[in-house]
Amino acid sequence: MTMGPQPSSLFELEYPHSVKVFDTYAEAQKAVDWLSDQKFEVKNLCIVGTNLKSVERVLGRRNWGTVVANAAMSGVGTGLLIGVLLSLFVRLEAPLVALLVAVVLSVLISIVFQSIGYAMTGGRRDFTSVTQTVATQYELLCEHKMVQKARDLVAEMPGARAAMFTDPS
Repeated sequence: MTMGPQPSSLFELEYPHSVKVFDTYAEAQKAVDWLSDQKFEVKNLCIVGTNLKSVERVLGRRNWGTVVANAAMSGVGTGLLIGVLLSLFVRLEAPLVALLVAVVLSVLISIVFQSIGYAMTGGRRDFTSVTQTVATQYELLCEHKMVQKARDLVAEMPGARAAMFTDPS
């Protein structure tokens, strides 16, 4: 019995070669769309983000007020979820009271644990942030047996000749 392609094999090309490097994902995607419009076998292509960098966006200050407020909001959500699940699966005499108790206990537990965590930081990293890894370039790769055809077609894209005179790459 033959199974479909395995997840890891979906991202692998046989002897991949570079067709072109683009500054944005949109440009690489546009090239694949162009190749598809030209009836090129796009299953032989792969877009790879290269030159990765980590970007951390600082969202705001962290102090006791923000820690307690965020913990309380988190506790409300968790408590509501627990209370609703309890009322769905357990026959209760007063489901609203159980919901309220679940919310209050969840808020208190969340505040206690997040406060302990914040106190243990000792004032280091008093800000909140999100981190993302982003690519600075996108390389269009193609299987070796079709790479020259892909390069020729990409060179025929509208605006490609003009870009040769302005693009330093």
